Amino acid sequence: MATAKKYKDSFFWGLILVTVGGLLLLENFDIDVLRPLARLWPLVLIAWGAWKLFVGLTAKKARRPKPPVPGE
Repeated sequence: MATAKKYKDSFFWGLILVTVGGLLLLENFDIDVLRPLARLWPLVLIAWGAWKLFVGLTAKKARRPKPPVPGE
């Protein structure tokens, strides 16, 4: 289980680094991509919060014990 989490963390941070590097490279080629992103940065917080809620609720639902079925 710890290995799967470590893989997800590594993948996440690798993806972040590649994305930030790509954006900075585009800025160096005078392709303006950071200005629109600077206006929309709160959407990142909203998406992150929504994702955390979704993951938390699905994990809570998975941990809930199933009620016994009559006759089994």
